[in-house]
Amino acid sequence: MKAGVVHAREDIRFEEIEKPVPKKGQVLIKVKYTGICGSDVPRVNGDACHFFPNVLGHEFSGTVEETGEGVTRVKKGDRVAGVPLVPCMECEDCQRGDYSLCKHYSFIGSREFGSFAEYVVVPERNAVPFEDTVSFEQGAFFEPATVALHGLNRVPYEGGKSVAILGGGTIGMFVMQWAKIFGAKEAVVFDIAEERLELGKRLGATAGINTLQDDYMVQAMKVTGGRGFDYVFETAGNTVTMKMAFELAANKAHVCFVGTPTKELSFSVKEWENMNRKEFNLTGSWMSYSAPFPGKEWELVAHYFKTGDLKFDESFIFRKMPLSSIADAFELYKTPGTVKGKILIDSEQ
Repeated sequence: MKAGVVHAREDIRFEEIEKPVPKKGQVLIKVKYTGICGSDVPRVNGDACHFFPNVLGHEFSGTVEETGEGVTRVKKGDRVAGVPLVPCMECEDCQRGDYSLCKHYSFIGSREFGSFAEYVVVPERNAVPFEDTVSFEQGAFFEPATVALHGLNRVPYEGGKSVAILGGGTIGMFVMQWAKIFGAKEAVVFDIAEERLELGKRLGATAGINTLQDDYMVQAMKVTGGRGFDYVFETAGNTVTMKMAFELAANKAHVCFVGTPTKELSFSVKEWENMNRKEFNLTGSWMSYSAPFPGKEWELVAHYFKTGDLKFDESFIFRKMPLSSIADAFELYKTPGTVKGKILIDSEQ
């Protein structure tokens, strides 16, 4: 089969490798689309790849081509989204159902061969079926959509309250939609790009606030009657928005950091004291899994994509590129600001 194989830093090649064969309890998936994740970029353009040669790709959709012995959950022809985490199922964290925290895990598309290929093999529980009415493009967005929902599950979320979403990227847009699906009274997106704020409102946000405006905090407080927000989800991993979360939080609020920071971060005494004075709860969110594996996050994405309540916008996709052009795709990331949205790699082209 053809695959995009990483041989060294800045060296990913479209070449022929051996097609995998599903073993007992495994499923062979004919890949349609794979999204390039932010974590894939340093694995190709930097030094984050675990080994060489390697086949990356973990946000994928496709069709079940073949099943190994004992597989009962899916059958040939099923449309499926790929679940990349392969937990050990034996450690203390796994026994509690905290699969994201497993210390002995494998991961499809980084620690074992992934979906930048025509075919990929996964354990049967790592193939989540979805209806014919859900597109393969949506199937490739299951993983980021579940990451967003997991963030909501990290706090004692209740409807009827105010929610601030810091960062209008794909994860932020999904967090906002989940907040609305589960009953948010106010769901406000904060970003510096007007087009992202407009997209947020198209997808159901009650307001969008541009944080480049001098009075953005006045606007934010006006939404909540001066209280601040009951829930604050930081999705950008940006120093500015991480500090902003502390400012926007109401007394007794719940603040969740979903975004992954890339720089060292420090708070002034005054900034940090917000947490003491407001007595808000601060937590993090990592990946997207719960018991029984892979969890209700994946089940609910399949359901709400089917019903249309979880909306998918074409602007989520920056470009579709054939697998044969995978090296060109990663070249685009070398110029900051070029890629605005998700690049989908089409394994059937």
